Amino acid sequence: MQEQKARQILQSLIQGIDPFNGEELASGTVLQQPDVMRAMLAGVAALEEGAARSARRAQMPENVGRPWRQEEEFELITEVQAQQTLQDIAAKHGRTLRAIEARLEKLGLISGGERVTRNRFGK
Repeated sequence: MQEQKARQILQSLIQGIDPFNGEELASGTVLQQPDVMRAMLAGVAALEEGAARSARRAQMPENVGRPWRQEEEFELITEVQAQQTLQDIAAKHGRTLRAIEARLEKLGLISGGERVTRNRFGK
């Protein structure tokens, strides 16, 4: 079942409406119990959070979070030595500027003070 369809069904039930025929649900059903209502609201929130995370992820470069291959590090070193811009290097590698700078710092090619981006793990 698609997440959007699941959200629509849960939202209908929360509103007291049969999601399939649009009629009002009979009073006194288990769906009107406070704990069941809270559970359905939590389900909707979780589905919306997942959709938002997917949307953010779709906007990120393709290699975000993937480990660096040795060949990719060699390419990075060559590109830096050829004085390519870090933005161009990041685009070519499908990585963020922060990831490029972090890798260059790890390789000893730049210092933390030379970074344009903030090192969220350092001091």
